Amino acid sequence: MAVTAQTNIDLPRYGILLMLGAWFLFAIVDTSAKWLAVAGVSAFQLAFMRYASHLVISIGIIGRGGFSVERFQTDHAWQVLSRACLLVSATLLNFYALRFLPLTVVSAIMFSSPVVVCFLSIFVLKEKVGPWRWGAILLGFVGVLIVVRPFGEVFHPSMLLIVYNATALALYSIMTRKLSGIVAVDTMQFYMGLVGTTVLAPFAIWAWLPMASPFAWIVLFSLGVLGWAGHQLLTNAHRFGTANQLMPFTYSFLIYVAILGFIIFGTVPDGGTLLGALVIMGAGLIIWKREQV
Repeated sequence: MAVTAQTNIDLPRYGILLMLGAWFLFAIVDTSAKWLAVAGVSAFQLAFMRYASHLVISIGIIGRGGFSVERFQTDHAWQVLSRACLLVSATLLNFYALRFLPLTVVSAIMFSSPVVVCFLSIFVLKEKVGPWRWGAILLGFVGVLIVVRPFGEVFHPSMLLIVYNATALALYSIMTRKLSGIVAVDTMQFYMGLVGTTVLAPFAIWAWLPMASPFAWIVLFSLGVLGWAGHQLLTNAHRFGTANQLMPFTYSFLIYVAILGFIIFGTVPDGGTLLGALVIMGAGLIIWKREQV
């Protein structure tokens, strides 16, 4: 009994470790994409490679037990495809914005997504939101304004694309919540790769830029492999811990990109970005705490 109890106690720790690993991989993906974008690789090519590698891996996993049409079918095709389109569009615009914006700015705005989820859940999921969460929603939008500074010198139009991305990821999260337990994770992963590959292929071919070195090819191919691995770690993290236990550790991504941005690009986030990021994190943590209650 003592061994079982100790094992149960340790389970959330495994989930937290997997969560930290997942967001580290996502940070490497964004850093790699920015490195390639600065070198002149188009967002279409980056996003295509992100999902083409993802598709190949997903087909291999689903086909382990034998290839048949039934293994790739779902009764919720419209919802699954819509969910995939949201993430693919967010990825494409994210890679485009990374050419112009620091990693910390992009990630800070993107992490307003939980706040947008809370706001949209009122209308989409018909959830009741009390004064605490309404306050957190307003606080989160204030944080975004602090980062974006729409009337300041640091404003860049690409910031508006990231605001769209935060909204798209919020809708993606809501759809994932509704499809969870109804559609297998591997099936959703497959359709995500399929949509991204087929939609982006013509544009990627048109804008294709050959890599200048073998290392650049490795970085390009790693976008899909690391992205898929990150999603796998993220999914498995929820086997060991609840969403409420794991959610605060998603903000490790902000720390990762700040460190990687400094090491690779020599960028240091300014005071406005840091303040806005802290405000957005605070809003997200308030929503997380109220959901626990």
